[in-house]
Formats: sequence, C-alpha cells, structure tokens
Amino acid sequence: MFKAITKPSQAGTTTDTLLSSGSFFEGTLHCEAPLRMEGRYQGEIKSTNVVVIGESAVIKADITAAEIIIAGKVFGNIQADKRITLTSTGELYGNSASGALVIMEGGIMNGLSQMKGTEDSPLEELSESESPDDSLSAEPAAEAG
Repeated sequence: MFKAITKPSQAGTTTDTLLSSGSFFEGTLHCEAPLRMEGRYQGEIKSTNVVVIGESAVIKADITAAEIIIAGKVFGNIQADKRITLTSTGELYGNSASGALVIMEGGIMNGLSQMKGTEDSPLEELSESESPDDSLSAEPAAEAG
C-alpha cells in the first residue's frame, strides 16, 4: 500500500562554479565542474568542462577547457577541445585553437584562429615564411616557355 521513500541519487550531479558579478579574483583556477564567470578575473583557467564567460565578465587570462562560450570580454589565448562560441555580445582579444569555432553576428574576435586536428598548422607556416600582406601582393611566377 505504501512505497518506501528514496532519496534521489547524487551521482552524476555537479554544482556549477560561479564568480558572480561585482567579484574579482586573481590566480590560477583548475575546475572540473561547469564554470560560469560574471565578474572580473585575471590569471589562468584550466577546466575539463565547459567555461561560460557571462556578459558582465572581463577576463584577462589564458583559458583551456573542453568548451568555451564567450558573452563578455576575454583578453588572452584560449583553447577548447570541442568548440568555442562567441555570442553577439562576446569579445575575444587573443588567439584561439579549437575543434569548431562559432562567431555570432556582432561577436568580435581580434586574433588568430587554428582548428585542432589538422596535421600542419598554416599559422605556423605563415609566421615562419611570410606575412599575410606579402602573400597577397606577390606577383605570380612566370611560366617557363
């Protein structure tokens, strides 16, 4: 007639890590749970999960994570195993490396982008051999006749 009351399992649930608006933190942050930044941060962020930079956030850090979503401002180089998303309010001032890059209309990216999983990096080859302006203005080689 009556069923035993059981508590829901805590396995598999995580609590997001949050740096709220109006907060400032400086240092190195290692995080396994999803991370949301709304305040100001300076240093380095390393995560095995998703990192969300909220609209009010100003982050001066290099970021390494599984996935990065930027709606605020990031000054630094970022690297994501899966995807980097710049929302319409997101601003990135630094280089990026990821499996996929999404920039929504209005998003700002000021830096170089490299897709992970490619054998040779055209960015490295370009920086070693010539500047982008040199390759655009070069005269085509004359054909042997």
